[in-house]
Amino acid sequence: MRNVRSLSSGALAAGIVLGAAMLSARPAAAHCDTLGGPVVATAKLALEKGDVTPVLKWVKPENEAEIKAAFAKALAVRKLGPEAKEMADTYFFETLVRIHREGEGAPYTGLKPAGAVEPAVAMADKALETGSVDQLAGALGKHVAEGIRERFVKAYEAKKHADESVQAGREFVEAYVGFTHYVERLHLDATTRLGHHDKAVGEPASAHRH
Repeated sequence: MRNVRSLSSGALAAGIVLGAAMLSARPAAAHCDTLGGPVVATAKLALEKGDVTPVLKWVKPENEAEIKAAFAKALAVRKLGPEAKEMADTYFFETLVRIHREGEGAPYTGLKPAGAVEPAVAMADKALETGSVDQLAGALGKHVAEGIRERFVKAYEAKKHADESVQAGREFVEAYVGFTHYVERLHLDATTRLGHHDKAVGEPASAHRH
């Protein structure tokens, strides 16, 4: 399988470039609606400091008033005791995450446990914490290369027998579609100028899509 081996270094290099595309190759668990996600982490710090400013970055300008009102209510209730504090915090977390998700055009289905995060997203957070993206790029590059290789082999082998019968031809078409669509999806994500949660400098907020 000379053609397959030739993919090894080239696909891995391409995979590092296309690594982020793996997040859209299958439905990803919502990261921002977990108790261990960045939205709730920011909310916890804001409540402890009594300053709503840090959480405002997670919502759109038109939602600031609602968040400020919810924050003020939470601060007032927190003073009533430990149980009240826990309830107030949860209320604010849920309000903030719900409004954040709505601003993304995504459904809110409640807060998830802290560990309910895709491994790739966890690695992305770690990369931001450590200042190094090497581990993330290498891991995703490996998965991308494996995904390309697996679909290529299936399509390549099916192509050899495509003309032997109608059924064999259909099996080739199925493998071909799976292979080309996978590559197309990776290429689209890799070459799209703005990705998930990206925003160009100076771009109007209305142009941003999550």
